[in-house]
Amino acid sequence: MDLGISGRTALVTGADSGIGKETARILAAEGVRVVITDVDAEALAAAAAELGKGVTAVAADLTDAADVARLQREVVAAIGDPQILVNAAGITGAQGLFHEIDEEGWRSTLEIDFFAVVRVVRAFVDGMRSAGWGRIVLLASEDAVQPYVDELPYCAAKAAVLSLTKGLSKSYGSEGVLVNAVSPAFIESPMTDAMMEKRADENGTSFDEAVESFLEEERPGMELGRRGQVEEVASVIAFLCSERASFVNGSNYRVDAGSVATI
Repeated sequence: MDLGISGRTALVTGADSGIGKETARILAAEGVRVVITDVDAEALAAAAAELGKGVTAVAADLTDAADVARLQREVVAAIGDPQILVNAAGITGAQGLFHEIDEEGWRSTLEIDFFAVVRVVRAFVDGMRSAGWGRIVLLASEDAVQPYVDELPYCAAKAAVLSLTKGLSKSYGSEGVLVNAVSPAFIESPMTDAMMEKRADENGTSFDEAVESFLEEERPGMELGRRGQVEEVASVIAFLCSERASFVNGSNYRVDAGSVATI
């Protein structure tokens, strides 16, 4: 399917691996000029080299307002104002029961999983408004509406992302800037790999056994019985970035194999 975005420009955050990297791959294949960003300059450069033509790397720390301002200048210098913004940057953050997580755990998680989103959107939304066309896709999670007690900072941050998505869609939809969210569940990525490695170590099992037990015990609603693949999420994101989604605004697309219990 032709997504109708050849020649457009895009910024994808959290793109040195996982969902962000795969999203950049699909957008570049559709003829979009893409800047990818992440905090690890070396990993980011390797990702850009792998993705090839049409992809530029600009490393930045999204928890630093001054660095986001620099990112904005360098992106505009490289490709002009991005017409597409995908925020895939995020961390699992502080884990444990509520009474076990200190204030710093909350702050550090919210800093990257929510406030970084605010900073990036603020930096780039005016360019889209001026152009009268834009697509913003924010990565949320099943956890936003179905919180898990051992990762409440992450859940709260992702719930805030959903609220922000809806608010932004109402603020700028009439100006041609469409804002939507995508909520994955347990996708095969470096972030969930780290979770499963920790689980395997704690339980004295293999990695594959950790994945299997996690699905059975923690995510029984995932009816497909497996981790999702990054391309399965990135394909939905790319659709929302496209002309094919010209009447989709303020929505949350779940890519979760049925994990969330409600419709």
